[in-house]
Amino acid sequence: MFQKLLTASGSPPLLVNFNSYLLLSLFCLVPAVGINWLELPVEFWLYSVAVGLFGALGNGFLVRALQSGDLSVLGPINAYKSVIGVLAGMVLLREFPNIWGALGIVLIVAGSYFVLDTTQEKFSWQILKQAGIQFRIWAMVLAAIEAVFIKKTILYSSPGISFISWCWFGAFFSAFITFATPANRGLFRLEQASDKLKKYLFLVICIGVMQFTTNYAFEHMPVGYALSLFQLSTLVSIGLGYRFFQETDILKKTVGALIMVAGSVLIILFK
Repeated sequence: MFQKLLTASGSPPLLVNFNSYLLLSLFCLVPAVGINWLELPVEFWLYSVAVGLFGALGNGFLVRALQSGDLSVLGPINAYKSVIGVLAGMVLLREFPNIWGALGIVLIVAGSYFVLDTTQEKFSWQILKQAGIQFRIWAMVLAAIEAVFIKKTILYSSPGISFISWCWFGAFFSAFITFATPANRGLFRLEQASDKLKKYLFLVICIGVMQFTTNYAFEHMPVGYALSLFQLSTLVSIGLGYRFFQETDILKKTVGALIMVAGSVLIILFK
């Protein structure tokens, strides 16, 4: 919601992405002092680089999608992330879902039918022509792959250390992506001088709490199952889209979201 509010007020998506990482990185300086970074293995750093790259790209696409799409539609599309996470986890982490996990994922995807059916293109291949949907799919794919690499960094360190590296490497790569365009350098100075600091503060708090608790979840359960839990946020996305952006077809979107939640519950109960 805060990402969409910022872009709706004229903030460039890439700058919103970079500023989020930058502020989180500054907050991480204090806890980072007590960590012996030299003891961490080479594998941790290699996976951290991958996390930073995929995270910066994925979050950049996400903010760009929110700029042009409905929050109540783009939120539920995130349902497909669990499917990608399961596939990536099977290949890279040897984490295989049981039959209940597979059925739960099917429910999550099926629920997205009701949500996407509220768009002009309905639940069809035509919906892929929407720029917001295209950006959201790219964000989802990159975030699912990023999640697997995040778990790798956790396995070589801890959820806290992995979180700090996520912030720092994300800031590095998002800076490179953002300021590759000269025009964004001048816009960055204007953005810092604007009255949007309060929105950025709330955004950073939301992202920080989300990512840290996500790392904890990754430490205790398979990536695909953890990503499926994210579908609980679809109900929140639909409510916020209605409340702050006057988005429509809320009842049908809510039905689809409840089916996704049922899939998430099924996965967890029979894990």
